[in-house]
Order: sequence, then C-alpha cells, then structure tokens
Amino acid sequence: MDDEPLSEWAERRDAKIGQLRALPLVPGDGPQGSHVNPDAPRVIQRWNGHAWEPHGFAVNLAEAKRILYPQAGEPPVSEPEPVPAPAQKPLGAGTGRHRKPPAKPPAPGPGKR
Repeated sequence: MDDEPLSEWAERRDAKIGQLRALPLVPGDGPQGSHVNPDAPRVIQRWNGHAWEPHGFAVNLAEAKRILYPQAGEPPVSEPEPVPAPAQKPLGAGTGRHRKPPAKPPAPGPGKR
C-alpha cells in the first residue's frame, strides 16, 4: 500500500492545532460560505487536534476576519498559480479518424493538359 508513515501524519495533524475558523450562526443545514449573510454573527472555533471547539464570538464577518487574520488586517490574497499548457503530441503516421484529408493539387484549367 502507499500509506504514509504515522509520524508524517502526526506532524501534519499537529501543524493544524490552533487553527481558527468562523462559522455563521444562522439556521440551516450546516456551515455555508463566508460571503453568505455577512451581517450574521459568527462563532469562532479552534482546532484542538481532534475536533473543533468554541473559541470566541464575532458580531459579523468583518469582525471575524479581524480575529482570524490579525497580522494583515484582512485575509491573505493568494495569487492563482498558472496552469501549464498541455504538451503537444506530434501527429503520428496514418490518416486517423478525424484528420483532415490531405489537400489535393488544383485541377488543371480548361484547355491545359
């Protein structure tokens, strides 16, 4: 199997301990996107390594962002990574099913032979 060693998994898990998230306190089927109901109160949760536990409370999305991102005053904006273009495969020999047929030389005009 291609399982990672337990020590590597534990390091990844421990690196996330203390991470915060903000969830809107609105009725519904669970957490929604942060842009939905920006004026709704938010509960701030902290990851303890096993489960999300209550950590704080924010009046709205703007205050929640100030709590989640105190160093910048606003959420970090990540630049999208450029997607590499697929490598061009050279055409192999043969006509192929969807290939354009080879161009025929122009037919001689009338009177020319």
